[in-house]
Amino acid sequence: MYRSCLLPLAAALALLAGCAAVGPDFHPAAPAAMAQRPTSAPDLASDVPLGEQALPQRWWTVFGDPVLDGLQAGLLENSLDLRNAALRFAQSRLQRSVVASQELPHVDARAQATRQRQSEHGAETRLVQAIGGANRQALTELLAEPFPLYQAGFDASWELDLWGRVRRSVEAADAGVEAADALLAQARLALCGELARTYFNLRLAQRQQALLDEQVAVARDTLGLLESQAAHGLIPDDEVLAQRARVAELQAQRPPLRAREAAQLNQLTTLSGTLPGTLNEALAPLPLPATDAVPALPDLALGLPSALARRRPDLRAAEAQLHAATADIGIAVADLYPRIALGAGAGLQSIEAGRFGDWSARTWQVGPVLSLPLFDHGRRRATVELRKLQQQQAAVAYQQAVLKAWQEIDDALADYAAERQRRAQLQARLDERRRAWALAQGRRANGLSSELPVLQARQAWLQSRADLADNESRLNTALVAVFKAVGGGMEGGE
Repeated sequence: MYRSCLLPLAAALALLAGCAAVGPDFHPAAPAAMAQRPTSAPDLASDVPLGEQALPQRWWTVFGDPVLDGLQAGLLENSLDLRNAALRFAQSRLQRSVVASQELPHVDARAQATRQRQSEHGAETRLVQAIGGANRQALTELLAEPFPLYQAGFDASWELDLWGRVRRSVEAADAGVEAADALLAQARLALCGELARTYFNLRLAQRQQALLDEQVAVARDTLGLLESQAAHGLIPDDEVLAQRARVAELQAQRPPLRAREAAQLNQLTTLSGTLPGTLNEALAPLPLPATDAVPALPDLALGLPSALARRRPDLRAAEAQLHAATADIGIAVADLYPRIALGAGAGLQSIEAGRFGDWSARTWQVGPVLSLPLFDHGRRRATVELRKLQQQQAAVAYQQAVLKAWQEIDDALADYAAERQRRAQLQARLDERRRAWALAQGRRANGLSSELPVLQARQAWLQSRADLADNESRLNTALVAVFKAVGGGMEGGE
């Protein structure tokens, strides 16, 4: 009879457990439909070339530098910052497993063997005191004698998720995993971008030193020529003094460049998870290129403006945090309602070791447990309001992240476009100074001028090379900033 009533009750409770979860459902924000990306500098936006091929996930490969590729591989393998982010991601996945375990029944086994004595004046002897009569004292002493007790069995419990508290908890945990995954991608993107930027700054410092050495050599040759002319009274001593100051000024530029090179080397070793000096051989200065042409940079296939910013890991993280905050409201609302858990237990109990396995030693219990919140001074309802405010704060944070994303994208693209325009102007100036140097050499070869105009033209050409090298580094770092701003490369873009 009891079992026939219990089974329909359990079936009804299990059916209720499938009811819809309380609290608001989360709906991802749809990207705003835009025909073109928002910009504060339309003239610069039109100067950014747009291609059709998607940027690769390993976006640094577009620079075609095997040394940079090797550094990035070492960073992804050895970076301690990435290890920390990966550990946080692993923790979030385990936390999700912990939360999801609430959806299933819990079963615990137990076993116990004790020897115990009851008090002669405890609650257990009240019945003996009431009905014992003349044998009351003897019965009390008998009950108080020490005895062994053997017990074994299991207990099972399952909370029916009537209002979706557990489902909302799992939903929030899933959002936490997504946020941790996005933050891992954000850390990877930021570190790879920082490494690329540092690498280009290192190469710039090394190239500037090589060009500076050539400038110093030309300046010394010019000084020697001027000193010879001054000794013969052809020019005043003021020109010699000015050239000496110029030589000293050029020489004074080398220590800061050397310190900058060392700082960039140390930064690269730290990012790679190694000690200072480890990468010195791999990052030795490269010879100056034979030509002054800047390598062609890739066109940018940034994707549709409406979905461009959604690739950014920080936006994915902000959206996941908003999702978790929305699910937390459902958890708080579910706490306002009763909880029902189904419990069952079975086992064996005996005071005699030889009778422990007998069928008559069995014990069992089964039935639901109801927990009904009645009065808590408004704590649960205040928690619901708190979760709603936190969800609104997460929504504002997401909107702020979107605006910040577009600002960074526009800043990066504008800077990249401006450096492209500057490169064309510097390249034109370099070409003119190269021709001027060639003309000066021709006039000197034909005896139409002295060596001084040749040295001066070469000095101007070297300065243009230094400016172009600076622009090349700025172009590369600006492109790195673009890759970071748009969230790296696209899936399937390898």
